[in-house]
Amino acid sequence: MVSKEELNQQSEEEKIQKEFEALLDDYSHTNHRQKIELITKAFNFANAAHKGIKRRSGEPYIMHPLAVARIVVREIGLGSTSICSALLHDVVEDTDYTVEDIENLFGAKIAQIVNGLTKISGGVFAERSSEQAENFRRLILTMSEDIRVILIKIADRLHNMRTLGAMPLAKQFKITGETENIYAPLAHRLGLFRIKNELENLSFKYEHPETFAQIEEKLAVDEEARNQFFKKFSAPISAKLAEMGYPFFLKERIKSVYSIWNKMNVRHISFEEVYDVLALRIVFTPKPGMSEKDQCWLLYSAITEIYKPHPERIRDWVSNPKANGYESLHITVMGQGRWVEIQIRSDRMNDIAEKGLAAHWKYKSGEADESELDKWMKTIKEMLENPEPNAIDFMDSFKLNLFASEIFVFTPKGEIKTISLGATALDFAFLLHSDLGTKCIGAKVNHKLVPLNYKLNSGDQIEIITSKKQSPQPEWLEYVTTARAKSKLKTLFKREEKSQIINGQTKFEQALSEINLKPENEIMVKILNHYNFTKHNAFYLQIAKGLINIDDVKQILKPKTQNVFVKYLKMPFGNLDSKQTKNQILDIVPAAKIDRKKTFVLTEENAEITYKLATCCHPIPGDDVFGYVDSTEMLIVHKLQCAKAADLKINFGNRLVSAQWATHKLLSFIEVLEIIGIDKKGVLIEILKVISEKYGGNISKITIETEGGMFTGRFHIYVHDTEDIMTLCKNINKISEVKSVQRIQN
Repeated sequence: MVSKEELNQQSEEEKIQKEFEALLDDYSHTNHRQKIELITKAFNFANAAHKGIKRRSGEPYIMHPLAVARIVVREIGLGSTSICSALLHDVVEDTDYTVEDIENLFGAKIAQIVNGLTKISGGVFAERSSEQAENFRRLILTMSEDIRVILIKIADRLHNMRTLGAMPLAKQFKITGETENIYAPLAHRLGLFRIKNELENLSFKYEHPETFAQIEEKLAVDEEARNQFFKKFSAPISAKLAEMGYPFFLKERIKSVYSIWNKMNVRHISFEEVYDVLALRIVFTPKPGMSEKDQCWLLYSAITEIYKPHPERIRDWVSNPKANGYESLHITVMGQGRWVEIQIRSDRMNDIAEKGLAAHWKYKSGEADESELDKWMKTIKEMLENPEPNAIDFMDSFKLNLFASEIFVFTPKGEIKTISLGATALDFAFLLHSDLGTKCIGAKVNHKLVPLNYKLNSGDQIEIITSKKQSPQPEWLEYVTTARAKSKLKTLFKREEKSQIINGQTKFEQALSEINLKPENEIMVKILNHYNFTKHNAFYLQIAKGLINIDDVKQILKPKTQNVFVKYLKMPFGNLDSKQTKNQILDIVPAAKIDRKKTFVLTEENAEITYKLATCCHPIPGDDVFGYVDSTEMLIVHKLQCAKAADLKINFGNRLVSAQWATHKLLSFIEVLEIIGIDKKGVLIEILKVISEKYGGNISKITIETEGGMFTGRFHIYVHDTEDIMTLCKNINKISEVKSVQRIQN
């Protein structure tokens, strides 16, 4: 008789084999040269290496590499080398096999990619901040060596996000923080828009499950009406394109839950006020004999004969593609009483938009065909050639480069250049050449003289003015916003600082020798404590700059004779342990350690004793929150969407704790409600009645502005929790003159 264990094993093996066959099926539908034997060999090797190992969800571990390989081929469009690397990506990390073993069996290229993936395994970030940032630097380094490393890593993260439910809450916050702030922007930068949207959506789903469910439900309710609208709206467009003889397909694009929530949050509007939930995508096969760009504008002309366009909502990414290679012509038209965005793309443009970098390579015609994405990769390689000495600074510089939106500007000769939004004239000088940047004294923008910190606008024409006598100044770091300029300036300043530190150290050691002392550890601790420094170099730098008088240093360190009675008076009485004595004198009670594996319950009794509410985002009971354990074992509670929280989730994942509110009805918090409505006599009294009489709340401050028959009021009200806010908003909304009520989030 077959045992239950044997049946389970047989069922698991069938499941694994079925998933592998699905991978081969995905691969067979690509244009890649079919290397089935190599992929089968990699699968069999990985399957044997991971045999008997389970994931946290309980499924066999090999199911994860298989899922990553399927994402790599089906959703990114990579070939056999990447599929094999995805199947093998955890073998070196989790088993006794080495990179050399992989090279002997599968060749140097697959081994190089697997090695790159192993270096950045376990997420981008480790436990301590400096290690996390150092790991991040390794990730970017491997990206510059072979971009497939980062593409497979993104696929790995996507599958981990799809199966995140098996992880404990605190671990979820760390992973969603990394995903939202690094992996999603990186996917966007590499043109993987669909993956970027899913990563953002999944991060939002795990951080704000209730809000996610509410928006999803509203989208589902609206689905039938949307479908009816889509049919009516697209019918005349379909007829027109068919008449023009274009092979095409139309695709309805629904805004993601995360994008909807983000828009609601940024603009303080309700779901019903998000008007661009629906968009129409037109993908056409271009005709020979005419450029794709011209044909996009031809279709634009045909569509605007049917529907009236919004004059200020044209986005031309065909003439000037985005830095990630994205090309499309976006127009917004009025159709059946509502504004609808239409995206016009060729098959090639759509392929690049869907598959990103992999498709971008496929369509390159030669080495001279350099895209904005190629230029971006060049700047990354430049950053690696002159990296920040501090790994955390390097990470910040890269994030500047990663998150930047682009504008288009011109040189005096009319050559178009792409630079990040918010860039200054000095940034532009460094973009053209480092020597121009270091010698820059000013600029002419549109033939008018401007200072170095002048912020550029799209369409500006810039001429850089230089002087041989000019040299970079420390305040220039405040003038630049691009990663390239910051990196160049910091490298120059560090070089200059290094020589000053050596000079300061020489002066200090010479002063010590004059009073018969050597720079031993005890001496260094004493002098650093006196001047309140933690690092030797900072102290030496102050000496070099003349900010610390070397004669004062001699006086502090000169040996002093001590009165014998003073010596005995300073000694503590009794035979107590010194640490115990110090604690008794200072009345210090060490804080109890917080269990980071359990969910911390935020009660009124332990407020300000074991936890504090973060002042940066002012969370109140009912908000989605998490805790950060500081060095004193105090739990600092942040909102999940807090801007500062993003850095904590990225850099200090091991200090995060999941937290939930207990019932709070004793403590009160000031929250701001923005109320917009018709400026009619008596409406303010009605609002105050609801707040004070029906709700019984106290108001700390009111500001009212009126314009064109409408009023906008901000009411600072004492509440206990988010439930109070929802009740208040619901009741205020019942007043006929009130058009919207919104909590203003910190």
